Amino acid sequence: MKKNTIIAMAFLFAFVGVQQGAQADEVKAKVEEIKGETKAKVEEAKGEVKALKEEAKGNEVKGAVERAKGKTKAAGERIKGTAKELKAKTE
Repeated sequence: MKKNTIIAMAFLFAFVGVQQGAQADEVKAKVEEIKGETKAKVEEAKGEVKALKEEAKGNEVKGAVERAKGKTKAAGERIKGTAKELKAKTE
């Protein structure tokens, strides 16, 4: 009887440990997703600020280039964030 109780408790603790590990991976994945999206928004904002500065100087073409650079960097940050998110989910 005592042996069965010990075995049952061991399985219970093992199952709870696995479940908590899975939840931790989900939280880490969500954090990586949020970080990637935040960095993307920052890069896009930087590009927009630079574009507005150039347009204020009268350089419409440079403004468009800076805006495009910001959007490109933002897309790169989103991709990095997604990659880190997928990596966290598989760990």
